Formats: sequence, C-alpha cells, structure tokens
Amino acid sequence: MNNIVTTEHLTKKYKSFIAVNDVSLHIRKGSIYGFLGPNGAGKSTTMKMLLGLTAPTKGVFTIDGKRFPADRIPILKEIGSFIESPSFYANLTGRENLDIIRRILELPKRAVDDALDLVGLSEFGDRLAKKYSLGMKQRLGLAGALLGRPPILILDEPTNGLDPSGIHEIRNLIKSLPNLYDCTILISSHMLSEIELIADDIGILNHGHLLFEGSLDELRQHALRSGFASDKLEDMFLSMIDENNKIRKQSARL
Repeated sequence: MNNIVTTEHLTKKYKSFIAVNDVSLHIRKGSIYGFLGPNGAGKSTTMKMLLGLTAPTKGVFTIDGKRFPADRIPILKEIGSFIESPSFYANLTGRENLDIIRRILELPKRAVDDALDLVGLSEFGDRLAKKYSLGMKQRLGLAGALLGRPPILILDEPTNGLDPSGIHEIRNLIKSLPNLYDCTILISSHMLSEIELIADDIGILNHGHLLFEGSLDELRQHALRSGFASDKLEDMFLSMIDENNKIRKQSARL
C-alpha cells in the first residue's frame, strides 16, 4: 500500500520550546492511522502543520504527491478536517451551515446532501443546529469535513464529550468511511480503546518525539520485546510513555 501522507524530519519550535521534534510519519493510502500521545505531546501541532495552520520550523511533508509549501493550496483542497468540537451558527439549520462551507469550497450543491447522507443526518438537515444533540453536532462536524469527499481526513478528538452511545455511533461511522469512498484518515484521540477498534496503524508521540510507528501487531511485538504488557493498546501505550519519561529524566541528570 502506497503512502499518501509522509513527513520528513518535521519540526516546530516556539522560541526555545520544541513542540514537534524531527517527526517522520508514513500514512498508507486507505488506512486509518491512530495518532496517540499525552497532552502536550505535539499531536495537534503536527495536525495544524498538515493543515497549513502553522508553518514547520524545519522539515517538509508530502500529501498525495504534493509537497508543502510549494503545493499548499492543492494540498488543502484534498483534506477535510475536524478539530475537536466545531462551531456552528445556532440559528441556521444543519444544511445551511454546511452550505456556507460548500460555497467557500466552491463545491456543487449536491455535496451538502451527499455529506448529510454519509453521516446519517439526511432527515435532520433542516433542523436548527441549536436543537442538535451533542452526537448530532459531532456528526455535522464530520459532514463538514466530508464535503466533496476529500481523499484525506484529519480528525482531532472527534468523540470528545460524547456519551457511550454517541461514541459507538461515531466510531462505526469513521470505521466505515475508507470503504465507503476510499479515503485515508489521520485521527487523534485519548480514548485508546476506541483507536484500538478502528486503527490500521499507530503513531505514538511523546514530548514531540515519535516513539513508535507501525501496525497494531508490530506494536504488540515491540511491547513483548521490551517486556511490556501487550494485551491492550492502553497498556502498551502507557508502558512506552512511562519508559520514555524515565529515560528522559535520567538523561536530564547527566
């Protein structure tokens, strides 16, 4: 499977603070890539660089054969994004909210109905956004990301704040998307059990450094070699982060 997203030594500094440090990602076309790390690990900063919201201090990235920054506009046209809890105009309907995005993207009118159908909101498209449940708002946010069926989706905490039923709904929706229209998904979440159920590949970030990248099976093999518990993604993740933090503390003392 070819890589549709690659980053090469991607680095982001804010004065003396290094938020992302020499990160090289390889995201396979048609896959769901779980991007994991503690708060402040650099996940959101990496996603913002891929979305052109902040420029790398060093390094480059390529998306679907297009290289940043030379191909910035063509790259952005290929990405749909959902960053935590998106905001909507409360007194507009779901359909009207999506139509604003559609016009900005210069998409045909049918794109709104297509996106509503993809996320299961067709019958609620004419309801005011302020009357949507939290789960419906998350679906509407995903619909906005899906307008025009972009080949790449970047989803940052798409199940944030949902109850178990809503989490189940959004998880099944995300899992179905690559088969529905052949997209690739980069998703971050603190809900590791959910990522374990949907991800093909995993990237683990800590203090801006990429600690691991590979499939879940490769992560289990890595955990076994390192003497970590390997039954659950959460156990492997916590063991790897804890080990890395210990190494960092020891290095700081030297």
